[in-house]
Amino acid sequence: MDLANLFAAFDQITEPFVLGVVLLAAIFGLFVGAVPGLSATMAVALLVPITFFMDPVPAVAMMVTATAMAITSGDIPGCLLRIPGTPSSAAYTDEAYAMTKKGLANQALGASVVFSCIGGLFGTLVLITCAPMLADLALNFSSYEFFWLVVLGLSCAIFISPASTLRGFVSLLIGLFLACVGMNNPAAFPRFTFGNDDLLNGVTLLPMMVGMFAVSEVLRYATDAEQKKLVITTQVGNLFTGMWGLMRKYPKSVVRGSVLGTIVGALPGAGADIAAWMSYGVSKRFSREPEKFGTGHVEGIVEAGAANNSALAGAWIPALVFGIPGDSITAIVIGVLYMKNLAPGPLIFTNSPVEIYSVFLVFILANIIMLPLGYLAVKLARRVLNVPRNILMPLILLFCIVGTFAINNSVFDVIVMLAVGILAYLMEENSFPIAPAVLGVVLGGMLEEHFVFSMIKADGNLLMFFSRPIACTLGIFALLIWIFPLCRGAYRMTTQKQEIQP
Repeated sequence: MDLANLFAAFDQITEPFVLGVVLLAAIFGLFVGAVPGLSATMAVALLVPITFFMDPVPAVAMMVTATAMAITSGDIPGCLLRIPGTPSSAAYTDEAYAMTKKGLANQALGASVVFSCIGGLFGTLVLITCAPMLADLALNFSSYEFFWLVVLGLSCAIFISPASTLRGFVSLLIGLFLACVGMNNPAAFPRFTFGNDDLLNGVTLLPMMVGMFAVSEVLRYATDAEQKKLVITTQVGNLFTGMWGLMRKYPKSVVRGSVLGTIVGALPGAGADIAAWMSYGVSKRFSREPEKFGTGHVEGIVEAGAANNSALAGAWIPALVFGIPGDSITAIVIGVLYMKNLAPGPLIFTNSPVEIYSVFLVFILANIIMLPLGYLAVKLARRVLNVPRNILMPLILLFCIVGTFAINNSVFDVIVMLAVGILAYLMEENSFPIAPAVLGVVLGGMLEEHFVFSMIKADGNLLMFFSRPIACTLGIFALLIWIFPLCRGAYRMTTQKQEIQP
């Protein structure tokens, strides 16, 4: 690293205008992330017109900061109201809300903010030091590797399910079915539309997510007498109390979440959403207390929170080195880079070193200011707990309707939200978890796309899915995950029969 370029980059990001842009972008990102139905991608997209009038460094700094803040603040409504602010927060929304009902909202929100910061800094360090190497690894992923990666992601649905494996699998199938609706498939063939043109675009993720988490909660409150008596009296104090203790208790979770988030983020098309789901599932799989997951256990939040923001930095690795977007956010950023005459690719490190170092420093700055600004955002949001629930629930339903309509200016999205909310309510009333269904919708399209492309390349030969070293390793690992519970169940049934027989 050239120190002269590094000092020049430091001078650029410490200019008052750039610091002001970073601060305003941080506040904007916190607001967008905390509003259910809005996403970090939407935050970046809304900022693109403003970048037309900016130099490259403040333009990129604005988008980096808004993204990091939106991903983190998405945990706030998830924890306090069981309504994830962003799709990546949905992975551990139930866990965080369970902690709030137990009076541990302070710990849940503190873990989210602190370990998001740690994960973001780790991902940035990897971005600075290992970008070319990890980008080469990402380029080795063909449709075969991506197929097995998605299968592993879907396997997390079984791990994260607090109910039985069978119920989690059924919920996953419901999500995969919803992902089949519309023309979003390799053949662009309309499926399960029943002649309704509004279903041609499929079931949109954000209305579905708002319906499953928010509308179902409103219905539960309206029909359950115990919910009406429930009073949450949690006082959100110092978020940082006990965080050092969590760091000492779960060091492997922090490292594992940061590493997995960075690797998944570096894979084109993956992003923070998949990283959060996979990290939460891995956390439960390797936890010493897996039975506590789903009851208000902070371990999963620690690991998935670290994965969230480390994936953001990881997604920039293929974007900068090869111009391949790691997620939807970097796809937008790449367009802005081209507009600012900063063509992504291997030469960007030699042609524009100062600007690249500025991006690295902005990542560090954004994750550092996440601590004080996240603290202030939680302090303001905690007032939600003081609102009587008979007033709060109708307001939540109103905001869900308005927010869902605003996404595409579509009344049909509101209908989808309400219908899916009723479905989620019925599922939970019968002990079917909804998190696997959300994961099925998120990954269903990718699963089909990579399977079809792989089958075309393999000319129908299934053995080609194991023909490449990385694909073979991922495939064997995925099959073992699915086969092991079946073998264990068969072994238990055989043992029980032998015990019954005299």
